[in-house]
Amino acid sequence: MKRDGEKFGALLLEIQRSFRSVMDGRLKPLGLSQAKWRALLQISKSGGELTQTELALLIGVETPSLARLLDRLERDGWIKRHGSPNDRRAKIIKLAKKSNGVMKIIEKAAREARDELFSNVTRGEMERLVRILEKMKAKAEKMQRNAA
Repeated sequence: MKRDGEKFGALLLEIQRSFRSVMDGRLKPLGLSQAKWRALLQISKSGGELTQTELALLIGVETPSLARLLDRLERDGWIKRHGSPNDRRAKIIKLAKKSNGVMKIIEKAAREARDELFSNVTRGEMERLVRILEKMKAKAEKMQRNAA
């Protein structure tokens, strides 16, 4: 089991790395780096509005690194930031109008890449894999809460 567990982790990381590389290639003509398209995608998936802290957690970067990325996205007209009405320390990030068209392209590229990635996996295999990953995620979150 230990060997399979180690293999599992390595496979997950490699699949993620490969998928991002494919997406980078498909989105390169838009001039969006991986950091930029991932941030825009997460903001869009959230309904178009997130705090900087929430976005940092979703994309797995430290808040100072995210602040520099957001500065570039805002300068280039992809996002807008404003203070939170509920917490004067928090900044709310929203997609700018310029992002509307590009989000459709990013989402289409992601959907097509996922469809291609899963093309040799049966529906039953995918359903089972998702159930297993959900169990593992719940366990990992419990472990994380207990460690805090």
